[in-house]
Amino acid sequence: MFKLARMLLPQQRILASPLRLQRLISTSDEVNAEPILKSMDTIGGLSTELVNEQKLKKTSRTLSTLQNHSVPIAARVTVSKDESRDFMAVFPDLVRDVTTVAKAYNCSDAAKWFAQALQYNVPRGKKNRGILTVLTYKNLVPAQDLTPENIKLAQYLGWCVEMLQSFFIISDDVMDNSITRRGQPCWHKLENVGMTAINDSLMIENAMYAILKKHFSHLDCYVALMELFHEITFITTCGQSLDLLHSNRSVSEFTMENYKAIVENKTAYYSFYLPFALALHLAGYKDAEAFRQSKTILLEMGNFFQVQDDFLDCFGNPEVTGKIGTDIQDNKCSWLAVVAMQRANVEQKQIMVDCYGKKEPAKIERVKELYKELGLPSTYAIFEEESYNMIKTHIQQTSRGVPHQTFLQILNKIYQRDS
Repeated sequence: MFKLARMLLPQQRILASPLRLQRLISTSDEVNAEPILKSMDTIGGLSTELVNEQKLKKTSRTLSTLQNHSVPIAARVTVSKDESRDFMAVFPDLVRDVTTVAKAYNCSDAAKWFAQALQYNVPRGKKNRGILTVLTYKNLVPAQDLTPENIKLAQYLGWCVEMLQSFFIISDDVMDNSITRRGQPCWHKLENVGMTAINDSLMIENAMYAILKKHFSHLDCYVALMELFHEITFITTCGQSLDLLHSNRSVSEFTMENYKAIVENKTAYYSFYLPFALALHLAGYKDAEAFRQSKTILLEMGNFFQVQDDFLDCFGNPEVTGKIGTDIQDNKCSWLAVVAMQRANVEQKQIMVDCYGKKEPAKIERVKELYKELGLPSTYAIFEEESYNMIKTHIQQTSRGVPHQTFLQILNKIYQRDS
């Protein structure tokens, strides 16, 4: 579990001082002293500055500061080409379904435009959330229930999740004035779109319910599915509100407690719990405790995922991530910013106050350099490994009928991701 730490620190230092390592990876608000990594003259005989520089250069992967892969690559590839192809094959049917609804209201021109908005925004990403819905359903039901009809229903639900995701990211990109998304210009940045994107996002959100009515209204789980989508949408918009409110505050006011609240509500519920809970409902699960245990684990994964996302925003390769990071200039309450303020001395905190949330390239670069000075790439690497093992332990402790492999499949997919 601490293989990377052993590479960075003499082994006797890890064994003799567990509190020191615990503080190194701490994300509590109690750490306000001099940065721990900064206070060490050397790490493994090298200066801390040199270690961080080498770690950012040596890694053969765009993302991870980890040099080991304790999860085999084969175990991390959980979506086959056939699975992805089968999922994509359903999408044209859903575009036809929702544009037919629009045409029924004498809105043919709107239907044509809507089809373009759907095709540009919905299927271009990795589709992890949608395919997760399908894979989870397949893991939950007996083989005899995996009929073509039932699998197609799971795929429809997966595309509803992807449409909800598109609603969120189109709106988010407008609010953040982002430039790129998924390796292409953001929808609102297209010359003939602009602020029409706001209405397009609303159309995509509400199209989900047209799909649910058409394909699921005859099922016992229909009301539960509808209520879940409404609940998760509200939770996520509350999280977005928290995110926007904190982006108007000074970085000196950021806390880990606030960060976790933003992440849980804005990301974790819809990215992890929603696909899983949809599959549980479709598979006929009624046990409230199974839902509760699942939610606990999946929200932990969501926090893990968002910390990765924050790291990628700053240190990821845009050619791999598909977007240009803007957290620093947007004054986002990110994991990196919170931990930096925990670790920084008085002078370093002033640098953050002076430079964080500013648009000037020199100030953005100064914040990135400060992150390296504070050893945050190393801290993140240990956090990633530690979080993986903690979540894995929690999965092994679940007891209410959901196969452990169903959770592990998700965890192994996001561990050490680079986009």
